[in-house]
Amino acid sequence: MFTLTFYGGAQTVTGSKHLVTLDNGKKVLLDCGMFQGKGNNDNYNRDFGFDASSINYLILSHAHIDHTGLVPRLVKQGFSGQIFCTPPTAELAALILKDSANIQNNEVDAIHDKRKEPLYQAQDVDQALNLLKTIPYNSSYEIDENLEVLFTDAGHILGSAVVNLTIKTKHRKKHLCFSGDIGRFDNRILNSPQPFPAADYIICESTYGDKLHDSLQNSEDKLKELIIETCITKKGKLLIPAFSIGRTQELIYSLNVLAEDGRLPDIPVFVDSPLAVYATDILKNNDENFNPAMKEYLKFDTDPFGFKNLHYITDKEESILIKELNEPCVIISSSGMMEGGRIRHHLKTCIQDPKNTILVTGYCEPSTLGGQISRGDKEVNIFGETHEVKADVQFLKEYSAHGDYGDMLKFLHCQDKEMLKYIFLVHGEIRVMEKFKNSLQKEGYQNIEIPGYMVSYSL
Repeated sequence: MFTLTFYGGAQTVTGSKHLVTLDNGKKVLLDCGMFQGKGNNDNYNRDFGFDASSINYLILSHAHIDHTGLVPRLVKQGFSGQIFCTPPTAELAALILKDSANIQNNEVDAIHDKRKEPLYQAQDVDQALNLLKTIPYNSSYEIDENLEVLFTDAGHILGSAVVNLTIKTKHRKKHLCFSGDIGRFDNRILNSPQPFPAADYIICESTYGDKLHDSLQNSEDKLKELIIETCITKKGKLLIPAFSIGRTQELIYSLNVLAEDGRLPDIPVFVDSPLAVYATDILKNNDENFNPAMKEYLKFDTDPFGFKNLHYITDKEESILIKELNEPCVIISSSGMMEGGRIRHHLKTCIQDPKNTILVTGYCEPSTLGGQISRGDKEVNIFGETHEVKADVQFLKEYSAHGDYGDMLKFLHCQDKEMLKYIFLVHGEIRVMEKFKNSLQKEGYQNIEIPGYMVSYSL
């Protein structure tokens, strides 16, 4: 027997944290993600709901902040065990966590309140990174005599993994799968999610459990039309808030295809995010993870993330100059949910001008700035000031790195429904989870649970 308790991603989309307690008392934490958005999320980020020093092992599915963002805090509060992940996840997590520590310190300085401590400091990040042990895909690794882990490709972002655990109990072996974030089967750059070993229990994400994405085949044409409408017809700026890892590279690749085909208007394109710039370099250096079509494309274009008029910006002073630029351009900047990063500065400058366009390319948690803009709020708060939303707001969800419910059903098709004992739905809004549960039941899956926060199951 083992116990599974949900401390994040439970009936919400962020804060991924799932605790496995073995019958010998050892504890394994799957992901240690940051809650994003407003409300009481800061309280959840400061208080795990469990004793950090009691955790023996931490296993990371991938590098995004809502899956890794509290790892240094876990270390700060007493965790000293090993952290397991794929090699690319280790590279990307180092970038993300250092950036996160820097942002937190800057925010504390900005509000001039020394009582508001950052969640963690740079030294906590360094200590956490020293605990990392990398395991390649499809290579079974024995953590101890009772626990074995196997990473299979989730196809979400570079290094993203499905965590397949073999738990040896007193009577038999049990197999627990944690999907992490499930990618798309028509990913333009990376491999599709791969089949994974037979599981007794699956913790499955459900972000887009009620949606079908439009085909990526038409994404370039739609993007080109938006650029022409905003930058050529209206003489405005096209702002694209995008996650630094995954979505930014997908967008750059699409723009590169347009440029190579001679279909991209002659305007500057700025990637204004140091994190995105460094993450793009890491992606280029891990081309063994590219899918066959992308590897074939490289034979004709050796740099699919570079073209005329594309400018990567890391320097803060250059970012300020772009913000003040009074001419048509495309600006890709993090963060995707518009909660932090340089995109907020660009939004502050551009959001009240109707000639500009804000292009939302993925899911935004409802309480975030991106969530407010996405649902059509007429006024939003940016850096403590109220701004009218007069810029046009458009959506291109084809660029989401999350699979839709068709992708998720396809992901699960490798499993024997008769052998599968439970599916736990996580990482989604409750109304979406209910719809996805319905879809799964129609497909013949049984015993589908939607766990609440801090709810435990004995398995």
